[in-house]
Amino acid sequence: METTDPTLLTQEIAEQFLADFESVDLSEFTTMTDEAARILPNDQDDLPLEGLTSLSDAAATSLANHQAGLLLQGLTEISDEAVKSLAKVQGKLHLGGLTALSDAAAEALSTHKGILYLPKVTQISDKALETLASHEGDLDLSGLTTLSPQAAEALANNSHCLLLFGLKNLSDEAAEALSKRKAGSYLSKDAEIAIQRVKAK
Repeated sequence: METTDPTLLTQEIAEQFLADFESVDLSEFTTMTDEAARILPNDQDDLPLEGLTSLSDAAATSLANHQAGLLLQGLTEISDEAVKSLAKVQGKLHLGGLTALSDAAAEALSTHKGILYLPKVTQISDKALETLASHEGDLDLSGLTTLSPQAAEALANNSHCLLLFGLKNLSDEAAEALSKRKAGSYLSKDAEIAIQRVKAK
């Protein structure tokens, strides 16, 4: 007798969700078939898929049609190709489980329009940060503990809200660059102190 994996979101379960949103808790599933991704609604607020720990490129392509928020903070790894697809989502994109972001992934996400959550990313190049600075929407990079002057200057020119709660080690040059931001910023206490220090000089 074939048993069903209770952590797998199948096409049948997705169809049940379509019929009655309250009958299925999507956040309970850790994996999803490509067929399920293909038929999930593309207009519901915040599609709660935060339980997923893996996502195929094909599934990401289907989810790219979603026109509201995508909660995918359970993903700790994802291919650059999948990121390229997800960047097309028009709304909130929560990738809160990622700790590293490639230059190619950053370039793709820079085209995303909406709130972008990357609060655990710690492994990212200056080139990638400079690319992300052109992102059109609020940007959460609270996992960063330091910024180079070049990256800080690029982010200072971003015209949307920026979250940098994790900053601890900020050079005077980087602090001076961030001090010139005109858009809203949410910074760590250490970063605020560093900025006040350079302003006092």
